[in-house]
Amino acid sequence: METAAFLNDSGIALTEANRPYEAIPLFRKALGMEPENPLLWLNLGIAQQRTGDYQDAVESFQRALAIQENLPEAWLSLGLIYYEMDEADLAEDCYHTALNHNDNDPKIWNNLGVLYFSQGNFEEARVCFEDAVSIAPHYYDALFNLRDTCRELGDYRAAAEFERALSGLTDQRGTTGRPGTGEL
Repeated sequence: METAAFLNDSGIALTEANRPYEAIPLFRKALGMEPENPLLWLNLGIAQQRTGDYQDAVESFQRALAIQENLPEAWLSLGLIYYEMDEADLAEDCYHTALNHNDNDPKIWNNLGVLYFSQGNFEEARVCFEDAVSIAPHYYDALFNLRDTCRELGDYRAAAEFERALSGLTDQRGTTGRPGTGEL
């Protein structure tokens, strides 16, 4: 017998395998069983986001937050969508709300730093990336972004230090050395 938990786990696996179109019906079926489960709404939104269906993803994240307002993953995901839609103010608000619920998540700090970096606010970006690295010293993307931010600020000594740290790590995509981007 299929349970909501089984369907959710299967949907997550499909989404992570870059098969979100196959995951969405599983999340919807699970939501038919547990319509007030915020994690099912969150996971549905993530799958919808991966398909480029931002409007439905925003609605799913908002449903998750209506059920459980203090769900930092939903705020983070909502912020990422707004960032991708060039809605910087909304993205920033979502990231700050996520941090209010969990200021110990390096991905939130990294994404906020990417937002600031993209706006040319390198000092604020640096603070965010430093916070991410202080929480997770081997977080490749944050180190990569911190290195680039230090270069933008002309702090080449710090940039070289972060370059050395990066050279000893394998990035999250399974390659060594310099990836194409350290953003989001």
